[in-house]
Amino acid sequence: MNEILRKERYSDAVFMMAIHTPLVARKARAGQFVIIRANEEGERIPLTIADFDREKGELIIVVQEIGKSTKLLGTTEAGQSILDITGPLGVPTHVGKVGTVCCVGGGVGIAAVHPVARAFKQAGSHVISIIGARNKSLLFWEDEVRAASDELLVTTDDGSYAAKGFVTDRLKELIDGGREIHEVFAVGPTVMMRAVAETTRPHGIKTMVSLNPIMVDGTGMCGGCRVLVGGKARFACVHGPDFDAHEVDFGNLLSRQRQYLDQEKSALETGQRV
Repeated sequence: MNEILRKERYSDAVFMMAIHTPLVARKARAGQFVIIRANEEGERIPLTIADFDREKGELIIVVQEIGKSTKLLGTTEAGQSILDITGPLGVPTHVGKVGTVCCVGGGVGIAAVHPVARAFKQAGSHVISIIGARNKSLLFWEDEVRAASDELLVTTDDGSYAAKGFVTDRLKELIDGGREIHEVFAVGPTVMMRAVAETTRPHGIKTMVSLNPIMVDGTGMCGGCRVLVGGKARFACVHGPDFDAHEVDFGNLLSRQRQYLDQEKSALETGQRV
């Protein structure tokens, strides 16, 4: 159980794992996440489900090495096993036949937006996906997202591949060009999701974002993943992770995400757990 079947590295800090976990794969739906613990000393790491195969019992995750525990996970290889995988957790993304949906993924968020785009397309919506990264070396899953969409736009911040600019530039071009967009779903860095929200706000386009705050237990008990939405406290693990982007207090979210930066740095330097 929880055996790593395949592992592929996309960049120095980003890799994919296909894990054999039939019970989780059987129940997984777009927008949900799992919490992984690599070993007895590892932290509990929340990761959005990037893909799943119910028949094979496979769960696919894409990980960005940031702190001590994700770097530890990065040292594991195919044939080894993950100690704990809890999930699927969170409320699945609400999908349906809603006309034209624009799915926006930035950085590692490309993996998270993939199953959502596919689910909307399967439900009968017309899906325009926009994916982007800082440069070509950090871009991945272009073919996978294209297959899950009706249209695909690709961008890099530095112009090293495809169009130069941010994902919000492509989104704004669509809106200003008169494309009728009924809903936007975005996942990626918090500053990117905030920019998407501000791009769609003047036009009144329904916009959902998948939030990634600090999380511990994933069941709503610890309160670590508290976010402010519409002026009210919500727990991303049980009320989300999807929320109305126009209601999210992104300033509060960014502040909470920076709360333990010193401890995370110390853990990397000393080898101690946070």
